[in-house]
Amino acid sequence: MTFTDALFALMPMQALAAALVLITIIGWRNANTGGRWAQAGMVALGLGLALSSPALGQHVAVPHGVRSAGVGLTSLGLSALWWALGLWLTPRPGRWIMTAVPVGLTTGHALLRADPAAAQTLTDLVLGAQLLWLGVELTMPGRPAVLQGLNSRRWRLLGLCAVLPLLAAMFYRATHELLGPGDATPWPDLLLALAGQLALLLTLPMLLLAWRGQTEVELARLAQTDGLTGLADRGAFTARSVEFISLARRFDEPLALIVLDLDDFTTLQAEHGADFADRALALFAACVQTQMRLGDQAGRLAGEHVGVLMARCLPQGPQALDQRLRHALAERAPAELGVNLSFSAGWARLRPGDRGLPDLQRRAETALYEAQRAGKGQLMAEPGVAD
Repeated sequence: MTFTDALFALMPMQALAAALVLITIIGWRNANTGGRWAQAGMVALGLGLALSSPALGQHVAVPHGVRSAGVGLTSLGLSALWWALGLWLTPRPGRWIMTAVPVGLTTGHALLRADPAAAQTLTDLVLGAQLLWLGVELTMPGRPAVLQGLNSRRWRLLGLCAVLPLLAAMFYRATHELLGPGDATPWPDLLLALAGQLALLLTLPMLLLAWRGQTEVELARLAQTDGLTGLADRGAFTARSVEFISLARRFDEPLALIVLDLDDFTTLQAEHGADFADRALALFAACVQTQMRLGDQAGRLAGEHVGVLMARCLPQGPQALDQRLRHALAERAPAELGVNLSFSAGWARLRPGDRGLPDLQRRAETALYEAQRAGKGQLMAEPGVAD
């Protein structure tokens, strides 16, 4: 066995060892979605490299179909890693292409049974294209998140250091096969083997850092989210209101707060149980999230009170939200809970003398209580809102 063959023979073990480390450290049940895709990608890479390794056919005749399956699994592993990057960063176009490439490469490789050199060139070009798209994914802007000192640029740089040398070596070998098919120099295979070793060495810490980053983002989000409704909790909502109020005053733009309350919540608890009432509140919050405008902020203020801060809000804004929300709740509640739900709401706009969210909230809740005393199931504005 030559030195180059030994390097190729080690690559499947490295990939499978990396997959084992990922599964051990990340786990499977509690792993985020990106972590699962990374684990699956490394497992597929390990199996694919094992089945398509040049060292495999030195002592035992390997059917061409087995090598085709190995090539397809290697491509599948790259696609899975691309999916993981999309979840950790920002999803990019090309998802269906990356899904179809492993099937197409496996089929093309199998059809070139009579021409192993052409099959190898096709493999290098297709896998190189996938690596290129992985590199593009690593360089494009993602979700801006720098938490606990961890910056995504660190693991992105590791990823590029893994991808770029391998990409160059793979295209070099493919070019060599196309332009000099009779040249038996060992350099293309040796460079590819060395680049593959480097890529596998850097891929594991890159994936662990990326998984850690996504986990920290998720933990930070959960720390500011109400567990039942999925809305921002009171602390996060109050903190966000400071920015909303500051921007409204700086640019002299209207800002409104609408406070919503699910009608007869205690009756729901008494007649159907606490779990059913919680489901009703969660459904109500889900309707709020889907019907509020992009850029508005919703939060659970207390109990079944839900608040929505509406930036650049014209006087008809709260009425429009109220109508959309009532229509959505009338459709979903009977279908998902088997009962009809209604809510009362009150709203207030930011005034020059308001010291912050508490003043705005107090007037909106006063309007809410007026709506409840007037018979529930309606929206009311604070007194003098048209002044």
